[in-house]
Amino acid sequence: MTILLQQFSLAGPAGNLDGIAHVPAKPPRAIAVVVHPLPTMGGTMENKVAVMLAKTFAELGCVTLRFNFRGVGASEGEFTGGDGETEDLIAVAHYAQAQFGEELPLLLSGFSFGGYVAARAAQLLKPQHLVLAAPAVGRFAASTVLSTGMPAVSPDTLVIHGEQDEVVPLADAFEWARPQHLPIVVLPGAGHFFHGRLTQLRDIVKRHFNGVEL
Repeated sequence: MTILLQQFSLAGPAGNLDGIAHVPAKPPRAIAVVVHPLPTMGGTMENKVAVMLAKTFAELGCVTLRFNFRGVGASEGEFTGGDGETEDLIAVAHYAQAQFGEELPLLLSGFSFGGYVAARAAQLLKPQHLVLAAPAVGRFAASTVLSTGMPAVSPDTLVIHGEQDEVVPLADAFEWARPQHLPIVVLPGAGHFFHGRLTQLRDIVKRHFNGVEL
């Protein structure tokens, strides 16, 4: 499938947000928005997990947007620890719907801190699908305390976590998922950044959506 990469910029809550859209040549099946890991630890939209997720959704026929949070790359503003970044994601999702069609199903996805932000934004956006890779539940960093009580509001949620995650322990992910009865796909031996396991991550996502009406 031919995928075109298009740069975009929009007026976000704290200034301009820059990003890249992966646009399939055929009419899209859905809109996907992918968010990157913690900016204070070097996270950007070029993070390899975020890029792999974006490419995967585009291959599934979604018009897929990834972007830099406020204060990252050419995006204006300053890091807020979650609240502002959630607003950024909501703004990009609304932009995508205005550009590509509000009637299309919405999919939110994120890696690590981005997974936390995607789950928070889902409270308001109510996406049809939510895909979280090693979401930063529990205490992720000294400056950012993330709630284990945060529900993942989506009729169809996929959580993927590494067995040996050194940043977000698997036990924390289970503690968060357990009261929501959310299944977790565990990659044995995988760490937080899915080193050497990106193609497996891609294949899990593709299998999840095999035969699913997006």
